[in-house]
Amino acid sequence: MSTVSHSPEALRGAAAQLAGELHAGRVYRREDLAHLSTAVDRHLRKLVASGALKKLAQGLYHAPKASSFGPIPPADEQVVGGFLRDKDFLVFSPSAYNTVGLGTTQLYNRTLVYNHKRHGVFRLGNRQFDFRVKPRFPKKLTPEFLFVDLLNNLDELAEDRDAVLQQARSKLPSYDMARLQRAVDSFGSMATRKRVREWKGA
Repeated sequence: MSTVSHSPEALRGAAAQLAGELHAGRVYRREDLAHLSTAVDRHLRKLVASGALKKLAQGLYHAPKASSFGPIPPADEQVVGGFLRDKDFLVFSPSAYNTVGLGTTQLYNRTLVYNHKRHGVFRLGNRQFDFRVKPRFPKKLTPEFLFVDLLNNLDELAEDRDAVLQQARSKLPSYDMARLQRAVDSFGSMATRKRVREWKGA
C-alpha cells in the first residue's frame, strides 16, 4: 500500500513522521491517528494545510491517492464506514430503482445509507449522505429488495406514482415469488406488504 506523498518544505518533524504513517486512499478517524502523535490536533491541521490529508467532517479525514487526473476521492463505503465506525450498512442511490423496470427514469443526486446507528443528512467531504436507521436491510442490492424499497419510498420520488404502481402490479408474476415474498416480509413497509398481498390475491 502506497504512502501519501507530501512536500518536505510543508511538513517537518513530528508532523512529517505522522504523514509517513498514512496510506494513500484510506479514510481515518482522529482516534486512529492519536496514538501516533503527542499533539494530534495541531499535526492534523498541518497535514490538512499541506494536502497530505483532506478533512471530510469533524474528526474524519481522507489521505488522498494521486492519479494523472488529480486526487482520487474515497469510495462511499470507506467514508460511511469511517463515519459510522461500523461495517453494517447499505449505500446506494435512488437511481438504482431504474434498474427494476417499473418505468422509473429519474436520476437522483443523493446517496442513501441504510444503517443501525445514525439518522439524518450529513455532508462528508463534498458529498451529502442521507442516513436512515432501518431494522433490516440486505448486504447488497438485489432486484427483489429494490422492487420492495421502491414501493416503500414511492411518495418521496419524482415519478408518476400511479404509473409505477401499475407497472409493479403487472411485473409481479415475472419475479421468483418465494424470493420476492422474503424481501417483502423482511424489508417491506406495512403499506407495501398490504399492496403486494392484494396484488397476489387479485
